[in-house]
Parts: sequence; structure tokens; C-alpha cells
Amino acid sequence: MNSLPFEALACPLDGDPLTQAGGTWRCAAGHSFDIAKQGYVNLLPVQRKRSADPGDSKAMVAARQRFLNAGYYQPIAEAVSEAVLEDRAEGATLACLDAGCGEGYYLRQLANAATDAAPLELIGLDISKWAVLAAAKQGIAGQKSPIGATWVVGSNANLPVQAQALDRLLCMFGFPVVEEFARVLKPGGVWLQVEAGPNHLRELREVIYPTLKPERVSNAPVPEGFTQANTQTLNYSLTLEGKAAIADLLAMTPHLYRATAEGRERAAALEALSVTVDVQLSKLVRNG
Repeated sequence: MNSLPFEALACPLDGDPLTQAGGTWRCAAGHSFDIAKQGYVNLLPVQRKRSADPGDSKAMVAARQRFLNAGYYQPIAEAVSEAVLEDRAEGATLACLDAGCGEGYYLRQLANAATDAAPLELIGLDISKWAVLAAAKQGIAGQKSPIGATWVVGSNANLPVQAQALDRLLCMFGFPVVEEFARVLKPGGVWLQVEAGPNHLRELREVIYPTLKPERVSNAPVPEGFTQANTQTLNYSLTLEGKAAIADLLAMTPHLYRATAEGRERAAALEALSVTVDVQLSKLVRNG
């Protein structure tokens, strides 16, 4: 493991660079943001919140943490880590943001994959304070030390990151904001977008919904300012044994709130479920 905290933060109020002094980040205008005792900083101004507690709930974060730590999405993490680390200059430090980091699973896997030949500066950002809190606390109570990373409560719509400060940007099943992603990536920097494919968790969806909607064919153009490098499809099956694992999978997805009460009851009655994991990993390069 070879990772360090990312330091090129920007003030969410005026965009000026932030400097850390002790337990506080400050900009030249005097705006200050305290680092919480758990090790994260909140850079989401109250005037930019759409609700009092935006993003994933505490229960949703806990369910995702249990599910991911069980290794069900390990092949996705390995593919993402490989994509981040490929085509790097030997010995060069890579600054990487996970935009919508959740409880930090993918950054932890990336840190484990890094070597001294590929040092990383990591920042995990999520709009959910519960997600960032869980990410910052990972490993503190266990045998494994927490990874070197900066954990931030913030929004993809207004990334508190200085312009052209990043070499890599991850968006895992999240909501991309093209203009912001283009602003914070260096020319030649890589944006890795992971999205659900047409058959992702199909068996679970068949249980909780009366009928499945036809899959939409995506013909979205390449985002402005980027060049499409490649798209990789990852497809495999996994079997969930026991009600708890099935409940965690449902709870960590938006399907929990979209399903009918009858659909949730059918899922809760299952003792085992085999599901398809079908995701697409798209690699886009920031134009110079």
C-alpha cells in the first residue's frame, strides 16, 4: 500500500486554494473548515444542500459496507484499480478522486493495489456525511491501518478541488458532472465511469418489480472536452446465501425505494439468490 492524502483542495465558497493548518483548512479570504475528530472535513456549504441530510442514509451506508467488505464486488474493484494504474509514468505520483466514494471501498482497494513505483494521492468525496464518516473510520478500530487519504463531504456539482489538480477521477455508479470533471482533471487525465449494464442485478429486479421496463439503448455522445479511450464490460454471477446478504444488496441500491411493498416482501422471504453482475467501465481522457 502506498497512498497519501490529497492536498489541492479549494474553498467551496470562493474557489480559492485551501491550506491546512493543524486541524483546520483555510483559504486566503478567511473561510475555515475544521477537520472532524474522525478525520474528514465538511466542504458542503449549507446553502448548497438540497435537504438537511443529503445522500445515502446511515442504514444504506452500513448495508453497502457489509456487502462490499464481503467481497461480492471485488472483481469490479480489481478492474478499476488496474485501469487507474495502467499507462502511468514510473515513479510519478497519481492524484485520484473518487467522486461519490461511499464508504471508501474502491479507494481502499486501489491503495492496496498501489506500489512504491506508483504512489497515490487520494481523495474520497461524497455528499452523504454518513458515507464519508464511515470511510474515514475504516480500519481505525481493526487491525488494518486506515489508508492515507483525504475524506471530504462535498458535491460533484461543485467539487472543492483546485483546477487541473487530478490525474484520475472515479465515478462509481454515481452522477457525473462533466464540466466539473473537466475542470479538475489535468490534460491527459483519465475519468473512469462505472455504470450498471442492462442485466445488472436482473434476478433481484425480477423479484421486486411486477415487470421490468425495456432497457434503453444508450447512444450518448462522448462528453465535450473528452476523448473515449475504451469501454470494458464486466459480467459474472454471484450467489447470496441468507436473508441478511440479500437484504444488504437491496438496501444499498435505489431499488429499495422504487420497489413496491409486495416486492420488498418477496425479497425478504428469500433464503438464497443468484444474481448477475453486469457493469460497464468507460475510460475517457481529458483533452489537452
